[in-house]
Parts: sequence; C-alpha cells; structure tokens
Amino acid sequence: MDVIDTEIPDVKRIKLKRFGDSRGWFSETFRADTMARAGITTPFVQDNQSFSAPQGTIRGLHFQIAPQAQAKLIRVLQGAILDVAVDIRSGSPTFGKYVAVTLDAENGEQLYIPHGFAHGFCTLTPDVMVAYKVDAYYSPAHDRALAWDDPEIGIPWPVSGEAAILSDKDRRAPKLAALGQMF
Repeated sequence: MDVIDTEIPDVKRIKLKRFGDSRGWFSETFRADTMARAGITTPFVQDNQSFSAPQGTIRGLHFQIAPQAQAKLIRVLQGAILDVAVDIRSGSPTFGKYVAVTLDAENGEQLYIPHGFAHGFCTLTPDVMVAYKVDAYYSPAHDRALAWDDPEIGIPWPVSGEAAILSDKDRRAPKLAALGQMF
C-alpha cells in the first residue's frame, strides 16, 4: 500500500497492491501500521456503504461539524466515481480549494479525507457501490452540506446541473460564502 499526498497534502491517495493468480486477486484495503507511518492515525469506528443506480448521481458535498466531525476513507466496490474533497477549514491556505480524484473498482485506489473537508462524489457509471470508513458516528444534529455547484469553488463535475441526479438536501445546500466558520 502506498500513501501519496494530493494537491492538498492533508488529503491522501492510497494505492493498494493486488496479489493475483489464476483465481483472481487479494488486497489489503486497510492496515493501521502502514497508514500510521504516513501520518494517518485515524481511529475508524463505522463503515458505510452506498449504492447509486443511475450514472450522473451526485452525493454531497457533506460533512459533520465538531464534536462529531468525520474523517473518511473512501473506496469504490463497483463502478467508478469522481470523488471530491473541499477544504472548509477557516484560515487554511487551501480554504475553498478542492481535490478531485477518479476512483474505480478496477484499480481499487482509495481517498483519505481528514476533518475539515466537505466530501462528495459523482457516479461515472451506472450501478456504483461506494464503501467508506468514518471516525465518528453519524449524527443528524451535526450533519451539514455545501452546494455541489458553488461557482466560487468551481468543481468541474462530469454532469450538468440539469442532468445531475441529486437529493433534496443536496439541491438546497448553501454556498461556501453562506456557511460561516465550520472548522
């Protein structure tokens, strides 16, 4: 497993090694000691999984505020996504900037997103399954969202606003300027 900095160094790409033979392959998807050597000591407490049937589904941008803020480790079990993390840490030199990475089941790469980031993804194929670990339990009282299409952030989503399939929550999410200080 290789842990690699992204354009925002606190967000990490995790490239897994696969060991294959005539039966298929085997891969370690999480190993605490390897992650710790890369500076990731997050104690994950919950695993989540989502399924999105149509291509062009956008989930996010979501985050939880303290004391239930969540770090996440994202991977795709089936299909492919454009995975996005937006820095919403007040005072950060990368505040309002984003990292966008294509994750797919074929290569098994993962994305680690620390506290202080809004997270979302767009499905690039139909029938996408995403699994992710979090370090705090889901808390509706601390759950927040950021507008996926905020022009000040400028994420180049692979789907237009008219074609994007969104939840009502995501459709109504405020822009970054209206959030106030979250972290």
